[in-house]
Amino acid sequence: MAGGKIQKKRHGSGGGGGGGGGSGARLQGGIPFEKSKGQHILRNPAIVDSIVEKASLKPTDTVLEIGPGTGNLTKRLLQAGVKAVVAVELDPRMVLELNRRFQGDPLSSRLKVIQGDVLKCDLPYFDICVANIPYQISSPLTFKLLSHRPIFRCAVIMFQREFAMRLVAQPGDSLYCRLSVNVQLLSRVSHLLKVGRNNFRPPPKVDSSVVRIEPRKPLPPVSFKEWDGLVRLCFNRKNKTLGGIFKQKSVLKLLEKNYKTMQSLQVTTDTESGEEKMSADDLALLSNMVDDLNLETSYENDDDDEMEMDDADMVAEGRAIFKEKIMGILQQGDFAEKRASKLSQVDFLYLLSLFNTAGIHFS
Repeated sequence: MAGGKIQKKRHGSGGGGGGGGGSGARLQGGIPFEKSKGQHILRNPAIVDSIVEKASLKPTDTVLEIGPGTGNLTKRLLQAGVKAVVAVELDPRMVLELNRRFQGDPLSSRLKVIQGDVLKCDLPYFDICVANIPYQISSPLTFKLLSHRPIFRCAVIMFQREFAMRLVAQPGDSLYCRLSVNVQLLSRVSHLLKVGRNNFRPPPKVDSSVVRIEPRKPLPPVSFKEWDGLVRLCFNRKNKTLGGIFKQKSVLKLLEKNYKTMQSLQVTTDTESGEEKMSADDLALLSNMVDDLNLETSYENDDDDEMEMDDADMVAEGRAIFKEKIMGILQQGDFAEKRASKLSQVDFLYLLSLFNTAGIHFS
């Protein structure tokens, strides 16, 4: 099930899906689809076939499908000869219809239907996720999948087109944002297919895109809490220079507080490479990353509401020294005049390492 606008409000998830060959905006028996749950049937069977083909399924695969709806995509997945399909569906009406459709069908022996909210339930083991999802769960679902262990091979998912283009955006692109940076740190993302709104019934208000997400193995040797703390700060004003951002009074106060806390705890930075530094806390942070990444806004106005911290505002000499320390780090990496909107994952990793080496932390 797909369609609808990206919304910051959390809705029930895993409701309605599938696609290909749907006729009308009602189930058999006259049960209406609910747009508020993102229930838009993909009626073009050629699109469904293309999704399954691009998933590169193997006979040994267990496939996770989210929002199977009436089971059109589900049937194609089973016909592809996979080991099993686990379908998570929120709407009990859809679950009933799905069970009716496969009753007595030999394919049913490889199908397991779970009724529940995909954002709240524990996901079973799966090798690959293939889904046409309600778009209002795009962001939380993406990060829940990326936090899943053991790591799956890939996910092929239909998203609202703007969200999809944010996922694949590169430094300098207008849609490049914190979502882009975070997802691309954890995975390789590629755009597979554009799907027009008229391929759905009822048609949503936006076009769609199918995206392939492949989790990185191994993950970069970085604490995600540290990483996201830095990226969140930089993208708060993505077109403002980093020098301008880190001169803000509130930013300096926060970093100085963290610095003193870390010093008191005598925390040392683990600089060993090649180790996965993703902790349980990191994974929890990932799985709960919802509203603020759902639809990033570009702060084009460089006029900051907050006052910058100049020497006259310094309460103590120690604070002035700390400001110099921060500016020195930015200058060391030639970051003072650069903007977040133009920085790559490598740039952010380097910047974070410079800060951490100097004892500056973001979590």
